[in-house]
Amino acid sequence: MDALAFAPLSVLIALTPGPNNFCALNNGMRTGVAKAVWATWGRVVAFAIFLTVSAVGLGAMLLASETAFTAVKWVGALYLFWLGWRTWRSRDFSGLDLLDDDANGAPPQSWSLRRLIGQEFALAITNPKAIILFAAIFPQFIDPGQAAAPQFLVLGSLYLAAEFVSSAVYATGGRQIRRWIRTPRGALRLNRATGGIFMGAGGLLLGAQR
Repeated sequence: MDALAFAPLSVLIALTPGPNNFCALNNGMRTGVAKAVWATWGRVVAFAIFLTVSAVGLGAMLLASETAFTAVKWVGALYLFWLGWRTWRSRDFSGLDLLDDDANGAPPQSWSLRRLIGQEFALAITNPKAIILFAAIFPQFIDPGQAAAPQFLVLGSLYLAAEFVSSAVYATGGRQIRRWIRTPRGALRLNRATGGIFMGAGGLLLGAQR
């Protein structure tokens, strides 16, 4: 196991634009960095499930099943399309009225943490690319001469930590974008841009191959 080589790679992989990182960007705009990062637990739980599945050898089986892979892909894409359409049509921008220099940066109460965590989880658990990551990439860093379970635990922990780093980066970017939104028209344009990104991500997901 080469954990030192995997650590920077895990950060680069985690930073790759995708549904969950777009979600963190969106949450950073609307609820602030702290709440967006806390919501990352949703994706981390989903990825931990994939990690466990891969560790026991089921990940390869899922990759080998055209039906299972396609089903997960379509569920994820449809969820992204729905999320994008709902955001596109929205004329609301929760958090717009908060001052940027608010001492505690408290987000609106309407954005419950449970809701944000659930959204992150749903996006992650229906993303077949996560299955590819854990079932195809992780084994390359596993030393066959050593017990596999402890190695999966170490590598998995490194990757899950990298997801928090990625979420913080995207959420901070979203926080900065929010500083530019000062009018209802600007908020509407932002909602449509965000909705378009989610729907575009859904289209890309449909093109994912095993």
